[in-house]
Amino acid sequence: MGKRSNFKRFKQDAYDTPPEAVIPLLPFLLDNTKFVEPCAGKGHLIDHLKKHGHKCMYGSDITPGRDDIYAKDVFDLTGCDSNCFITNPPWARPTLHKLIPHLSQFAPTWLLLDSDYMHTKQTVPYLARCQKIISIGRVKWIPDSKYTGKDNCCWYLFGNYKCEPTFYGRTP
Repeated sequence: MGKRSNFKRFKQDAYDTPPEAVIPLLPFLLDNTKFVEPCAGKGHLIDHLKKHGHKCMYGSDITPGRDDIYAKDVFDLTGCDSNCFITNPPWARPTLHKLIPHLSQFAPTWLLLDSDYMHTKQTVPYLARCQKIISIGRVKWIPDSKYTGKDNCCWYLFGNYKCEPTFYGRTP
């Protein structure tokens, strides 16, 4: 799945979010955060956040992986009826670079992305909307694998105004 492997990528970057990737985000969410998950896949991220007292108001995906997730393209969303968006989006840059301004115009938007994202020239216009970057390290995307992914990851919080991001390093 990473740039340093020859594994075939999952279609539409449909990698289920493991619980370990969610834990570093929790201290940055308000108690009982109401969120929308617009790239929900099979709903793993929704389930992890719900276990910690947060409420998913709406989950959708272009190819939903279960009955309580609606079939809807993220780019068809026209608003957000919750505190924020929280999602593990496709990492393909053309899609991602349309998704960031689209979602963040409606509500604060938490995205789980590779940590290298913040270091590329193509990211500069999008980082102008980034408020927070939370380092989480490497993620084990394939549950039955004995290996983690080769890319470090971060949670990025994007908003609808110009700002400078604050970086939060990993905690034990």
